[in-house]
Amino acid sequence: MTRARRLISFDWAMKRLLRSKAHFGILEGFLSELLREDIQILEILESESNKDTAIEKQNRVDLKTRNAGGEIVLIEVQYQRQFDYLQRILHSTARTVVENLQEGQPYGEVAKVISVSILYFDLGQGQDYVYHGATRFIGLHQHDELRLSEAQEELYRRREPHALFPEYYLIKVNQFDDVARDSLDEWIYFLKHEEVPEGFRARGLQQAKEQLDILKLPDAERRAYERYQDDLHQQASMVQSSYGWGMHQGRKLGRKLGREEGREEGREEGREEGQQQERLRIARSLLDVIDDNRLLADKTGLSETEVRALREQRD
Repeated sequence: MTRARRLISFDWAMKRLLRSKAHFGILEGFLSELLREDIQILEILESESNKDTAIEKQNRVDLKTRNAGGEIVLIEVQYQRQFDYLQRILHSTARTVVENLQEGQPYGEVAKVISVSILYFDLGQGQDYVYHGATRFIGLHQHDELRLSEAQEELYRRREPHALFPEYYLIKVNQFDDVARDSLDEWIYFLKHEEVPEGFRARGLQQAKEQLDILKLPDAERRAYERYQDDLHQQASMVQSSYGWGMHQGRKLGRKLGREEGREEGREEGREEGQQQERLRIARSLLDVIDDNRLLADKTGLSETEVRALREQRD
């Protein structure tokens, strides 16, 4: 396949372009191919990550949409490794459910939420590159799946309880083997390479090819996009450099303590430095979730002083 010129990355497009009705067709196409049904976006809800600073951009839901059926779809792009990511998307969906149930409404009005995560790191262990999660109730003795009653089916227009609960889609972009077997794979190819080869026909991709062309951006938008890309490179470099520096310091200490003992000390020093950087990164992601410094320190293994310093840096 002939590769086209590079297009704007999907995460940046979500933050800056896809909130416009003129570009809804791109997002509708992606969701239609993923969910295997025609999706029409009625509105873009408030997003947590419409921010400008690097810290504010971290660990937020990028986009909330509402489809023609009234279901809320959360879309999130994540580049950096996060060990508690599964708990994070659970928190995001739970909060969305609570926020969209007005005071005095019956529980039957709880909104259906679908969480879609586009991941550029290896989350968990598994051979596939697209995973779907749903809540199902299976009998312990008969091993049958619980279904709704006729009255409930008529009321909710659903057959199984899992259709009422949040659903999760995890797309592990880097694990995709670049072989487009269907229209969803064509979208994942675009998410991985930021380009649309000739012959791709998935819904929304041709519109993405036309409207996300870097060369067609106004000068101010193109400069903003270039700064955003530089910021991503800088964040990745800082993580790598921190780990590398820890390994370097560990090796220096190891040489002083002797060959065998030193190698072990060096590895330990590197691991400790890397673990400290990971603790700091996780703490930054939880600053807006956990207000109590002592609780956040207990959860991450940092000291309260370190947590306070992170808050001061953010503010």
